[in-house]
Formats: sequence, C-alpha cells, structure tokens
Amino acid sequence: MLEQPENVQREKSPKTIRDSEGPVAGNKGSQAAESHGGGGLDPLHQFEIHPILDIQIGGLDISFTNSSLWMVIAAIVSFSLIRFGAGPGSLVPSRWQLIAESLYTTIADMVRDNVGNDGKKYFPFIFTLFMFLLFGNVLGMIPGSFTFTSHIAVTFALAASIFVVITAIGLVKHGAKFFSLFFPHGAPIATAPILIPIELISYLSRPVSLSVRLFANMMVGHTLLKVIASFAIMLGVVGGIAPLVLLVGITALEFLVAILQAYVFTILTCIYLHDALHLH
Repeated sequence: MLEQPENVQREKSPKTIRDSEGPVAGNKGSQAAESHGGGGLDPLHQFEIHPILDIQIGGLDISFTNSSLWMVIAAIVSFSLIRFGAGPGSLVPSRWQLIAESLYTTIADMVRDNVGNDGKKYFPFIFTLFMFLLFGNVLGMIPGSFTFTSHIAVTFALAASIFVVITAIGLVKHGAKFFSLFFPHGAPIATAPILIPIELISYLSRPVSLSVRLFANMMVGHTLLKVIASFAIMLGVVGGIAPLVLLVGITALEFLVAILQAYVFTILTCIYLHDALHLH
C-alpha cells in the first residue's frame, strides 16, 4: 500500500518537472524573441551602434562600428561623385557632371554671399563639410543603413571642432581685437556688464545649437518613419493602406529635410566664419 503512492509520485514527477519547466522555457523563449526579433518594430533599434571590428588599445575602445562604416561610405560616395562629375567636361554635360557642378556652384555662391572674398580660401573645407553631411543624411534613408548624423556625439564633435577652428581663425587674424565681437559696435559702455555676458553665452552656445538642430531633426524623422512603418505592417494589407500612403509622403519629406539640414548646418558655419573674419 505504501509503494503505490511512491510509484505514482515517481511516474508523475517527470510530467511535473516538464510542466514546471514549460512556462519558464516559454518565458525564456519570448525574452529571446524580444531581444532579437523585437527590434524590428522598435523605433529606437535603428540608432544602436554595433562594433564591426573590436579594437582595444590600452583599455581604450576604438572599435570600428556601423557608424564608422557609414561615415567612410559617405566620404567615398562624396569623393566619387565629384571625381567622376569633374572629369573631362563636355558641351553637353552628363548627369553626374550636372549634379557635381550644381553642388559646387551652390556652395560657392553660399561662401561668396555669406563670407565674402576672404572666404574663398576656406571653400574646400566648407564644400567638404556640406558633401559629408549631405550624403550622411541621404544615405541614412536607405533601409538597413545607419544615419550617423542622428547621434548627438557625432554632430556635437563636428560642431565643436568647427567652433574651435573658427575661433582660432578669428584670434589669429585679429588678436585681442577679436573679443570686440562680444560687445556690439556703438552700444553704450554702461551696458557692457549686461551685453558682454549675453553675447558670450550666445557665442559659446553655437556648437550646441548647431549640433542639436541636426541631431534632433534626423532622429525624430527616422523615428517617425519607423513608427508609421510598424503601423502599416501590423494593420495588414487592407488596414495598412492609409499608413503606407502617409509613409510615402513622410519619406519624401524626410529626404527634403536631409538635404535641408545639411544646407542649414553649412550656411550657419559660413555665418560664424564671417563673424570671425569681419567681427560684425
């Protein structure tokens, strides 16, 4: 009589173990699915940086990441466009030559109008900056790519570098007179205690505003695209028609924003350079 419960317990124990393990295994499986497959509908998943080549030197992580890869791609595409577009000219320009000449003329006019004749020597830098940002933004619209301009670390490092270089140019050219930039010409001396701190804060905030404007526009646009694309997928063929039409329109708008933000970043750089060269 005592053996029967023992045998029953022995027979039921594997099933009991399986039943107890089932939900745990299911939870683990769902967690794994969320960690791997769930990123497909996560609007922020596209901004994650992943190392491609893990490089550690003296405890310093200088790994080659997906962000680095797309920076290199943007630089190569920019160089290739100008290289092939600036080939042997012809009376009837090719498509690549027309694009390259249009970009060149646009930035040349921008430098001449906003910096003046003194800005001609800085044209290669301004043009390179525009091309790098333009293709960094536009190539980021390709599905599966990475938009490195959507990271504040990248945009702020770029804006801070420009700020330091432009400030150095102003100091080298004008010396101590450069600091007259922080006190408007013709203002009463009595207003100096108020105007100088305001102008100084405004000047120091330039790299912050320059970087945040580009970063915020690119990140918000890509996030919105991912959210609407997720709605279109979840609603199916019939219900997803409206989100799909909206997605097409927003995608076209985002291409325009990508081009416009590269232009705005570059023209503000020209304006800051003008202030450093002319002090007004």
